[in-house]
Amino acid sequence: MKEAGYFQQKSGNSVICSLCPHNCHIAEGENGLCRVRGNRNGILYALTYGRVVSAATDPIEKKPLYQYYPGAVTLSIGSVGCNLHCLHCQNWQISQCSTESADASLQQLSPADAVAETLARGAEILVFTYNEPSLWFEYILDCAKFARQQHVKLVMVTSGMINPQPLQELLAVVDAYRVDIKGFSQEFYRKLTGFDVLDRVLANTKAAYQAGVHVEVVTNLIPGWNDDELQLRGLACWILDELSAAVPWHITRYVPCHRLTAPATPLDSLERGLQIGREEGLEQIYLGNIARHATENTYCAGCGELLIKRRGYSMLDNRIVAGRCPECQVVIGCYRG
Repeated sequence: MKEAGYFQQKSGNSVICSLCPHNCHIAEGENGLCRVRGNRNGILYALTYGRVVSAATDPIEKKPLYQYYPGAVTLSIGSVGCNLHCLHCQNWQISQCSTESADASLQQLSPADAVAETLARGAEILVFTYNEPSLWFEYILDCAKFARQQHVKLVMVTSGMINPQPLQELLAVVDAYRVDIKGFSQEFYRKLTGFDVLDRVLANTKAAYQAGVHVEVVTNLIPGWNDDELQLRGLACWILDELSAAVPWHITRYVPCHRLTAPATPLDSLERGLQIGREEGLEQIYLGNIARHATENTYCAGCGELLIKRRGYSMLDNRIVAGRCPECQVVIGCYRG
């Protein structure tokens, strides 16, 4: 355990955790809604600090990040706990459990060892993923100290559930922010996650983009839930107006999981989302969780030239030179490589 940041002591040995928008009021001996920030003797502790439940070597495209060092190898690590209760969570076995129930599966990995392990696996990017990484706030900050020394980049794969001040601290040390914007309606967010947090997610995504952090957006399209034109067009317009036409938007196929039994997303629904995004002016839209589709590649927004050829999560060719299309010399927006 490590003493947590962002809490206030209250009467009766209780505390208020102000890391995320829930601002949980936590009694002595209890944990917050996330299950992994706990009040012990009137002090809030990060119960999962340096405790890893899953670690894997992956291509960056699997996150998915398609315009951030394409083809790069990453070390992806995660722990337990989450501050949302998504009905369709793919990692619910770890995200919806506590440190107590997962104790036997948690392995200690210090910040220095996390960076060393990244390099030992031939990777140059350390990704915090699998569960909500903002709950690892203190750990990410400490990893950053060693990562900068070793020229290791840091990536958050997040739901965007964090308060503005701690977010700014993380944005000062992370290099990429891959965020789920699950839909474009508070009612949808309430039904799917249990909470009305759309506005905070949008504000945090905009803050990340304005901070100069690389941003890519993912929307998992669920039939009958968030695949209507109003939400799709609304989100596409928001990305265009508040971020940039060049910010990649990944529209991914939902499959039944955890407590959601709606049928899997048909291809035509994904392609309708693609059409709407293009109509609104977005330049880079990718369809995910499907086999072999033209949108797994990256094309020049200027001349249409094939720039990055992929097969699944594997990059086969990258023709971008110094951030530009080799044919028309247009700058490839929101690209780092």
